[in-house]
Amino acid sequence: MISEQKQPVWNASQSPDASLRIPEPESRSPSALPRAIGSLASTAIVVGTIIGSGIFLVPHNVALHVGSAGSLYLVWIVGGVLSLAGALSFAELGAAAPEAGGVYVYLRQAYGKLVAFLYGWAMLMVVESGGIATLAVAFSIYSASFFPFTSFQQKLISSAVIALLTLVNILGVRKAAAVQTFFMFAKLSGLAMIVGYALLSPEVTPLQSSFPLPTPQTTAGSFGVALIGVLWAYHGWHMLSYAAGEVKDPGRVLPRSYLLGTTLVIAVYLSANLAYLHVLSMPALAEHQRVAAKAMEVLAGPRGQTLVSGLILCSIFGALNGNVLGGARVLYAMARDGVFFSAVGRVHKRFETPALALLIQGIWAAALAASGTYEQLFTYVIFTAWVFYAGAVLAVVVLRRRLPQVARPYRVWGYPFLPIAFSVAALAIVGNTLVRSPRESFIGLGLVLLGLPIYFAWTRLQGRLAKDT
Repeated sequence: MISEQKQPVWNASQSPDASLRIPEPESRSPSALPRAIGSLASTAIVVGTIIGSGIFLVPHNVALHVGSAGSLYLVWIVGGVLSLAGALSFAELGAAAPEAGGVYVYLRQAYGKLVAFLYGWAMLMVVESGGIATLAVAFSIYSASFFPFTSFQQKLISSAVIALLTLVNILGVRKAAAVQTFFMFAKLSGLAMIVGYALLSPEVTPLQSSFPLPTPQTTAGSFGVALIGVLWAYHGWHMLSYAAGEVKDPGRVLPRSYLLGTTLVIAVYLSANLAYLHVLSMPALAEHQRVAAKAMEVLAGPRGQTLVSGLILCSIFGALNGNVLGGARVLYAMARDGVFFSAVGRVHKRFETPALALLIQGIWAAALAASGTYEQLFTYVIFTAWVFYAGAVLAVVVLRRRLPQVARPYRVWGYPFLPIAFSVAALAIVGNTLVRSPRESFIGLGLVLLGLPIYFAWTRLQGRLAKDT
């Protein structure tokens, strides 16, 4: 439910860390980010950031781990329900505290600076930078549909697209939002074309394959591994939270954009999988990584494959833009809290964007894109991210108990069952990933824990500097 009343802000006396203060949403200092993102652009961030490379590549990974079409659909439904539960929980938190930084802000308010810093560190090292890198790698994979790029050339393309979108976002949030809206419509049109062509074409015989299904029967463990890929395809439902400090009328816009955007994506993803399985058998789905392009090749020949590959590149480009836009806001929030370099918390005087935060994120994401494969990268991202998503969604319960007097323009449906169920499911996913993909999981965990000595060294240095002054 959405109410009209204005909420008192969370302040230092209400926070577990007395040094924290969330500023008034209506206040606007010269160093603050402008509220320039409207309702359409907010929904475009949700839809356009979620729909990237995943729906065009992940069905192949899912088919490798499930033994039937029914199990495949169930994985996508479970992933969608989890993402919607998380998005609606974030809608409550974002409407109550519409500040730049999103997940970082919620963790800080519920658990203190250390936990928030570890998320911010994980975001920089793995989560958002890794997400950007994974999308960039997917962009280069689909670029190979047009030109026979070498492995080295594909890595150059990945880095170049990250650099381009970093520049666009530095030049202004309005430009970035316009890019996001345009590419949202482009990718929805492309997916509608694939689904319509597949389902409406008469007498389609699914492509058969001699490729044996690696998992003839779905088990709980294989279902969990398949779910990791699906959660990567849904990754981005949280991205609007990072830019909440730039959303107009956030108490009304954030909940509606989360609900509309995530629900639309679930419907699109189920329709796309229905279309793929109408054209490709399960073994063929498991054999071919570029499943959307292969489906259109079956339906319309090489021209169909080329056309779809171009539309997919548009989709990935739009998702990349949303990730670049959102992720840098966490570094900005960390710097404003005094746990990152102060220069990163400055807003560019001309462009009114966190330019240095965007630049740092872009450089590291480009390095990650040159270092790993697509599947390795999304495993790092999902394992690390969902540890913190569990805590951030549970913050709905923590903060309702700790701060009952704070008005909430939106209250999540099914409280407290929904946020608690989401958190339990998220931790189960993390545990399954740790067992089934230990190498990637421990690499992600190690990068997060590396933040502990950095945090304590940073705070000690800051304390000494404060004494000297």
